[in-house]
Amino acid sequence: MASIFERMSTILRANINALLDKAEDPEVVIDQIIRDMASAIAEARGQVADMIAQEKILQANMQRNQDLAQEWQQKAVLAVQNHRDDLAREALRRKNDYEENAQVYQQQLQAQSQMVDKLKGELQQLESKYEDARRNREILIARHRRAETQKKVAQVSSQLNTLDPAAELGRMEERIRMEEARAEAQAELQTSTLEDEFAALGADSGVENELQALKAQVTSGERPALESGGTTTAASEAEPAETRESSSQQ
Repeated sequence: MASIFERMSTILRANINALLDKAEDPEVVIDQIIRDMASAIAEARGQVADMIAQEKILQANMQRNQDLAQEWQQKAVLAVQNHRDDLAREALRRKNDYEENAQVYQQQLQAQSQMVDKLKGELQQLESKYEDARRNREILIARHRRAETQKKVAQVSSQLNTLDPAAELGRMEERIRMEEARAEAQAELQTSTLEDEFAALGADSGVENELQALKAQVTSGERPALESGGTTTAASEAEPAETRESSSQQ
């Protein structure tokens, strides 16, 4: 019978380990453990009741054989009083048989009684643990919820500790400075482009004016005046020499 409680204990441990391995909500685990304990207690009570019933049967058998042994003892006495030794011998034989049976039943009854007492004690311990679990359920759940709250607070605190506000502000300042510098650079590029365009317009106007003046001189037959002084003098000196040479040939 002891194996029954060992088996129930093994089942309880297996169920608890399976629940813990699944990492379920501790509240669910506690409720499941209480249900498993209640089921184990119900089964244990049934087994203990069977053992007590067997004890009572053994006790009844022992008592019956003792009574029969006493009855055949009286019959043996009656046979002797009536000078019936043959009946007395048979009565004594039966008395001895019933006494031997009664002794066997007595030994079995003693062993059964010890087993029943042991199982009753184990059942009481199991019932006591069950009642403790029921009473402590709310306390365990409250402790679990408090632990979860503390864990969340610790996580938030850890995140705040890893966050450096000064570093974040410095990073944002650098980002703003970079954006300001880019804006200034774009404005500067836009201004330079406009100045270049206006300068190009001025240069194109000067070239156009010079071209128109040159066309006018060519049309009027005038020799265009060169901007370089040295080149104009050399051309003037070359022209009389060609005129004198033409006169000599005539």
